Parts: sequence; structure tokens; C-alpha cells
Amino acid sequence: MRVAIGADHAGYDLKEAIAKQLAGDGHETVDVGAHEFSPLDDYPDFAIAVGEKVRSGDADRGIIVCGSGVGSCVAANKLKGVRACVCHDTYSAAQGVEHDDLNVLCLGGRIVGLSLASALVTAFLEARYTGEGRHARRLGKVMDAERRG
Repeated sequence: MRVAIGADHAGYDLKEAIAKQLAGDGHETVDVGAHEFSPLDDYPDFAIAVGEKVRSGDADRGIIVCGSGVGSCVAANKLKGVRACVCHDTYSAAQGVEHDDLNVLCLGGRIVGLSLASALVTAFLEARYTGEGRHARRLGKVMDAERRG
């Protein structure tokens, strides 16, 4: 799978570790930055860059890491076609894909450690959208709202 990944200064170290995990698991990684630690960078820049890669089809899924995951989630969800969510448990990371067609995982570098982050990434990337009737109906309503703006 082709995975776009990005992080600000608060998520930089965790992003680097996740990128290694992705490569080790055979995924192709599109790293949009930060490429070095800088306390002056801003999470929206990386969240939007990851979201753009996903919505353009340059990446199948995206992962964003900031301090809490919340700011990046808000920023990424401003892009049409991006369905981003903060997940700090494996059930939500998998179920978000299976039921809601989640395509961007947001993590808090100050919230989760490496072991949990690794499990979250695995759950997110191994999950597939079911397209089951009730889930498709609900996702359709979300997409209608997105079209209305």
C-alpha cells in the first residue's frame, strides 16, 4: 500500500519510527515532512499535504502525527474526500476504515507511545471498508453533506 505520512515537530520522532515500520512491512511511504525537527513548523502544513496526497490518489491512505492528533485531524478534514480521525485505540482505527471508509489516521505524538502507535498503524492499514448496506447509506449521507459544503 502507498501511504502518505507527515508530522510537525511534536510528532516528528514518532513519524520517523512509523516510516520505518511501514517500510519494514512492505509499504511504499510518501513522506511529506517534516524532514527535520523544527519547533517553528505548523501542523496544518503537513496535515494538508498528507490529505492532498490521499485525495489526489497519490497515496492510498495517510497518517499524520502532531501533538494530540486533534489539530491535524481538523485540518485534514477540511479537504474534500478526506476522512480523517484521531485514533488512540485499535478498535477505532480498524472500525473507522471498515464502517466509515476512514482514509487518514491521526495520532498524537504526545499521547501514544511507539508500541501502541505501531498497533494502530497496523490495524488501520489492514482494515478494509465493508461497503455493507447500513455503512454505505451512512457514508452516503456524509458525502452528501460534503458536497453541500
